Amino acid sequence: MSTDTIDDTDRTPTGGFAAEPVSKVGDRVFSGLSRGAGIIILVTLAGVAMFLVWNAMPALTASSKEIGPGGDEGNGKGFLSYVGTLAFGTVWAALLALLIAVPFGVAIALYISHYAPKRLSRTLGYVIDLLAAIPSVVYGLWGIFVLAPTMADHVYPWFSDHLGFVPMFSGKVLASGRSMATVALVLAVMILPIITAISREVFLQTPRLNEEAALALGATRWEMIRIAVLPYGKSGVISGAMLGLGRALGETMAVALILAPANVYSLKLFTSQNPNTIAANIALQFPESTGLEVNTLIATGLVLFAITLFVNLMSRRAARGNIF
Repeated sequence: MSTDTIDDTDRTPTGGFAAEPVSKVGDRVFSGLSRGAGIIILVTLAGVAMFLVWNAMPALTASSKEIGPGGDEGNGKGFLSYVGTLAFGTVWAALLALLIAVPFGVAIALYISHYAPKRLSRTLGYVIDLLAAIPSVVYGLWGIFVLAPTMADHVYPWFSDHLGFVPMFSGKVLASGRSMATVALVLAVMILPIITAISREVFLQTPRLNEEAALALGATRWEMIRIAVLPYGKSGVISGAMLGLGRALGETMAVALILAPANVYSLKLFTSQNPNTIAANIALQFPESTGLEVNTLIATGLVLFAITLFVNLMSRRAARGNIF
């Protein structure tokens, strides 16, 4: 009867036996794919930036009289003046949408995650996520034919009559309702699913022990949310808000369909004097543009690219808590 011998060299320092070496092929493949995906993203981003800069150079170096409204007649005001009102309108519309959407998004996320019954919360979650699947052109048509007339007839006049002393609510209400206020409302509905979905998932990840500890100390449900849930989910809410802001900054068709634009700086929400956005202006002007006009539109796209990049960088810093 033979016996197997055990080599003591197979023993570990603690007296056990070394485990069989695990194959690293899967790890290497996954690491290579991940690295390749990251490189592709960086190359694509660099390619887009180079395309925008290269094609924007003729507009950036052109004479001020050749750029802007009336440029063909030599009455242009220069690229900075031309893009200034567009950049202002882009940021203004996006900030208004964010101001409306964030409180509603956080409130809906809290209701789904901590207040609603399980079956209702699941249904509401599906409905909110479905809003993100609706095409922007559908939102634009809804804004023109439903939201704008309704708000112009019943809501905007009330704000103008009772809060007209505030510059934003002053001025004559545009009868069609195709004003900056309607654009802000439509954009708020469009970015609401992003903010709600991210906030909801972060709130659901709050450690159960933290919530139970707050309740055990006598806190009400709202106090528990304020003490345990909101601080834990702050970075997620900020990230969702910044992603929504990025969506609002680049939205094209809904704004182009709804807004009655003018090349002005204006904070008024209900009047006919509404600054246009960069994306909507490109969509409206590009089909009929030639020569230097195309370069000018691409240059405005470069400005939008820079604004979006800046927003994303600030959102990453804000999510880490070191924005300042």
